[in-house]
Amino acid sequence: MTASVDLNSDLGEGFGRWTLGDDEAMLDLVTSANVACGFHAGDPSTLRRCCEGAVRRGVAIGAQVGYRDLVGFGRRSIAMDPGELADEVIYQIGALDGLARVSGGRVGYVKPHGALYNDAASSPVVAGAVVEAVKAYDAGLPLLGLAGSQLLTVAAGAGLATVAEAFADRAYTPQGLLVPRTQAGSVLHDATEIASRVVRLVTDGVVEAVDGSEVAVSADSVCVHGDTAGAVAIAGAVRAALDRAGVSVRPFVQEEP
Repeated sequence: MTASVDLNSDLGEGFGRWTLGDDEAMLDLVTSANVACGFHAGDPSTLRRCCEGAVRRGVAIGAQVGYRDLVGFGRRSIAMDPGELADEVIYQIGALDGLARVSGGRVGYVKPHGALYNDAASSPVVAGAVVEAVKAYDAGLPLLGLAGSQLLTVAAGAGLATVAEAFADRAYTPQGLLVPRTQAGSVLHDATEIASRVVRLVTDGVVEAVDGSEVAVSADSVCVHGDTAGAVAIAGAVRAALDRAGVSVRPFVQEEP
């Protein structure tokens, strides 16, 4: 069977006059767009333009929900009551879904961002709040999260569809977790090296950890961060390498007829 994978990126992360990344160029390369929802980044006009660009290209739209932390870009953990966190996630999904629908599309999946992503990956309580929110809004929405994480375990137990994710431009620990951004070497920048890593991950299910050991990773979607320096070049190299390897690159969310 021909290997296949989804290629996603975090987009819509500008705010007003400040731009971050190149959404238009990335939308030409990825098959799914994790669009910010205004809590960690993104203003309504930026998000609508991103949704419109995704719809024009047939790119799936995902709600990238996060902690309410514009200053910290959602990369700081916030201790919250689980019920309050669930309500904030619902609020974000609904806001982006409205912008997606007036753009001719819809939110097709949900992915946590930054600190919320990491917290939901390791904490059943945080994972439960995110899962509760998705079930309450639309139990048919898949949850995209780190392969082997608490988020996917809790989501599957609650009957939600899950999508396992790996990262093209992030270093891995021997335990299969992401190296914290506070540590040197946590983010990779060599496009050729990253592309080779992704092809091996998709075809062989293996990624090399920071200590040189091999970690088994099974992923349905691979993320290239839109705010990483050289993101467009990295995404282009990854897409080209997957094409050369005969890997089918397509969204995991299938649009309704």
